[in-house]
Amino acid sequence: MAETDRDGVRLRFDEGTVRVTGPGSVIGDLPGVEWDDRSETWRAPAHRYADLRAALDDWEAPVDDAVLTPADLPDLRTAYELRDYQGAALESWRDADCRGVLELPTGSGKTVIAIAAIAARREPTLVVVPTVDLLDQWERELRAEFDVPVGRLGGGEQRVEPITVSTYDSAYLRADALGDRFGFVVFDEAHHLGGEGYRDIARLLAAPARLGLTATFERPDGAHEVVAALVGPVVHRLSAEDLAGDHLAAFDIKRVAVELTDEERERYEAHQGTFTDYLASSGIQLRSGSDYQELVKRSGTDPAAREALLAKQRAREVMMNAEGKIRELERVLDRHRDDRVIVFTAYTDLVYRLSERFLMPAITHETGAAERREILERFREGQYSRVVTANVLDEGVDVPDANVAVVLSGSGSEREFTQRLGRVLRPKTDDASVATAPEATEPATPSRTGRALLYELVTEETAEERVARRRR
Repeated sequence: MAETDRDGVRLRFDEGTVRVTGPGSVIGDLPGVEWDDRSETWRAPAHRYADLRAALDDWEAPVDDAVLTPADLPDLRTAYELRDYQGAALESWRDADCRGVLELPTGSGKTVIAIAAIAARREPTLVVVPTVDLLDQWERELRAEFDVPVGRLGGGEQRVEPITVSTYDSAYLRADALGDRFGFVVFDEAHHLGGEGYRDIARLLAAPARLGLTATFERPDGAHEVVAALVGPVVHRLSAEDLAGDHLAAFDIKRVAVELTDEERERYEAHQGTFTDYLASSGIQLRSGSDYQELVKRSGTDPAAREALLAKQRAREVMMNAEGKIRELERVLDRHRDDRVIVFTAYTDLVYRLSERFLMPAITHETGAAERREILERFREGQYSRVVTANVLDEGVDVPDANVAVVLSGSGSEREFTQRLGRVLRPKTDDASVATAPEATEPATPSRTGRALLYELVTEETAEERVARRRR
């Protein structure tokens, strides 16, 4: 940067951008700054504000910076005492200039780390979350920890305070107007930020300090690279295996293979054959998620492609709703009658069938918020010892302690599997063994050993078996 030019540079926030005025010889060298013909001004995307400031720090001329709206905050103190791995994660983020993502398993206390970061920075903070349930949970946590008003954007409310919690949807709608209000932004379940529309939230906010929280950073579509560019890379990563025994309950994963009946096998092979025959005749190879999306697009104009996709879906329904899984579930529930059990499926109609057959309360997207809270509260108090759900409890819901999970069906993704495992991994409070035994042949009853247990029921000789094998 030219040190001889003593004219000042002026920075102002303007609808999701930083407007830059000053000598052209200087502005042309600043990162991200481009000429905007429409307004006849130099501008940079708001998310490049930290880069602008870093570049201008090397320049001795005055900088008139009014990008962020000042706000007075009292001392923010938290009663939480960080565990050693939580403190190490926070230090890794600080060492990365307070930008980056923490990838830690469900139940490891990512919220606690974020609250400690908010208290340490003591500046206006926006927390962005994917669901209204998480909105409620974060608002309660922040109100309990800090003696300050907490704003809320989402769930029928639009209230902005120096510390505010927002859903991704509300933040997307208001980011260009609120981008100068916060110096720190926390993205909970940060992998959501890779979505095409949600990326604009991070682009339109000027906040220099950025913290992403997730249990599974990488996305199958590769969009985690966008998250890294907008928030920062993964600066600290721990798996459930890293924490099991010492900080989280030790766990076992038991994969149970079930057979299709003769009638189910016949239907599965017929539907799967329709799908694979189309791929062979059309020359399509499915090597990535984008290849599959291309097939979906083709189905809009090609009836054969549409029939192939419908056949694939029918085959999937056969293997995931196999009668053998229900028989095996009956054995699992009988074996763990004294434990807290969560049953996961991919299909709402199966949830209701299992609920009726095994007298378990059901939670689906059709379950109202009040009813869901009541079910989970009774589960927490021990009135219910088991619940069955279709995806709703995978993410963004505060689930009471359980020690057994049964996965009947799902998407097969690493993220979904990790989230479901996390539902039975809670902070350790006893001296359970530190060992873990993935795919244990015959694990002991968790209630006696302190270990958590996840059963994965997989149909033999199907695509589900291949996905499960590849994930491990």
